[in-house]
Amino acid sequence: MFDKILYPTDFSDVARKALAYIGHLKTAGAQEVVVVHVIDSRNFDALAGHMPLDFARLQKTWEEKATDEMNGVAGELRAEGYRVKSRIETGIPFREILRVADEEKVSVIVVGSHGKSNLADMFLGSVSEKIIRSSKKPVLVVTR
Repeated sequence: MFDKILYPTDFSDVARKALAYIGHLKTAGAQEVVVVHVIDSRNFDALAGHMPLDFARLQKTWEEKATDEMNGVAGELRAEGYRVKSRIETGIPFREILRVADEEKVSVIVVGSHGKSNLADMFLGSVSEKIIRSSKKPVLVVTR
């Protein structure tokens, strides 16, 4: 049923909880997991207004940290018998996640959500909410 899973992660506790659910999808026929982390390009814009920075170096530092985290996640998934592909993207998170879902032709997106609404979410919308509203693929939302 779900051959290929997309697992977007920001390495938070909620994302880790979603990772635990991916193990249960193995019995549903899942064979491969694409792990994606998106470096939010809006962070660069916010920082640029406050201080001069070497953005290439900053992005490289963020990518290196994400790679270290992703290697741990990939190891856990491989231990469960999955084939794993890791991707680090830069852009607006929900847009990049949906783009990767299309490119990779995934069967399902498994995403963590804080499971609560706050004022910022009402005005800006959370990443998971935007994925749910815009995805052409099924989305499994794991809440806190």
